[in-house]
Amino acid sequence: MQSIAVLGGGITGVTTAYALMRRGFQVTLFERHRYAAMETSFANGGQLSASNAEVWNHPSTVWKGLKWLLRQDAPLLVRPHPTWHKLSWFAEFLAAMPRYEANTVQTARLAIAAREHLFAWAAQEGIAFDHKTRGILHIYRDRQGFEHAARVTELLRQGGLQRRAVTPEEMRAIEPTLAGQYHGGFYTESDSTGDIHLFTTGLAAACARQGVLCLYGQEVTRVAHRDGRVQVTTATAGGSGTSTFDAVVVCAGTASRALAAQLGDRLNVYPVKGYSITVMLNDEKSQAAAPQVSLLDDETKLVTSRLGKNRFRVAGTAEFTGFNRDIRAERIEPLVRWVNTCFPEVSTRQVVPWAGLRPMMPDLMPRVGQGRSAQVFYNTGHGHLGWTLSAATAELVADAVAGARRPAVWARPATAGAA
Repeated sequence: MQSIAVLGGGITGVTTAYALMRRGFQVTLFERHRYAAMETSFANGGQLSASNAEVWNHPSTVWKGLKWLLRQDAPLLVRPHPTWHKLSWFAEFLAAMPRYEANTVQTARLAIAAREHLFAWAAQEGIAFDHKTRGILHIYRDRQGFEHAARVTELLRQGGLQRRAVTPEEMRAIEPTLAGQYHGGFYTESDSTGDIHLFTTGLAAACARQGVLCLYGQEVTRVAHRDGRVQVTTATAGGSGTSTFDAVVVCAGTASRALAAQLGDRLNVYPVKGYSITVMLNDEKSQAAAPQVSLLDDETKLVTSRLGKNRFRVAGTAEFTGFNRDIRAERIEPLVRWVNTCFPEVSTRQVVPWAGLRPMMPDLMPRVGQGRSAQVFYNTGHGHLGWTLSAATAELVADAVAGARRPAVWARPATAGAA
């Protein structure tokens, strides 16, 4: 039985470990925190959203970024502190703009493929994760945004996703609690939401029950391949140690770039910070006034999920500020203000803020597959769609490790060279 090391205990690492375990590999999962899903997979927006498959490499994104450059509360904020990493990432972002349409179509295909696996795994393992199948409603306040969404809808259709335009009256029939004036919307009935942390920790427990060795509290400090095998060195509270495996899969989120460099591969993953708030619905009035249908507000770049009876999650924005994990008040305040505006009957007296770093590639396509070495594989760089795409990319990379033929849908693998 081949031994495989999986580096990272977030949603991509745990789904990868599970997919490999199901194929009969001897899997060891390394995670630096005491538990699974403690970073970007802790409190995201909750959407399983094929309808949000549009990649960002579009002129409108560049224009908005420039327009909002001096606004500290902007939905897209680029901190003006130049580094080679940031500059190279933006250069490659611009270079990927000609692939905007093709990458959007491919992302939609991946998202649709992921549903089948994720839902089946949850059912098989008995994982309760506040899953809600009420669809996702995209809302637009002006004609320009609505017409751009209509063009995106055609790309999503090419990827196999059906969503329909809805009038303001239909929007209120879909989600009666939504306040405000809107030009129109698009509704995707097949999309859903859930708690990424509950799902990931539930699947990690299933992995452990079925033979995956889950090593928590272990910081991977060094990874190397030599003589046809891979060595993983970790540091713990009690010291350090090195283990040897037949292969490794790097699923380490924003840490993947540095690990890939040690393995001779270049992965230009950049940490794009996102924020969320969890509004605690502690009274019956707030519970009745909070939406049941998930929303995506394109103007403010915010998404929502109703997590059970007592929680309402609002998340989004994008901040390019390196590896800074600070929760900044001026970035949280717009999320609270949005709730007060769109759902004025919901009490925001108790709000739990959070920030996480999305591992994002310049073309917004995850890197899935073999690296420079035959013993090295990657499943990382999913950006804002890690939760949505995770089950599909886990299956893809597990097939690659097993030597199976690549499926028709395949995210481009890592490229050789220095990071």
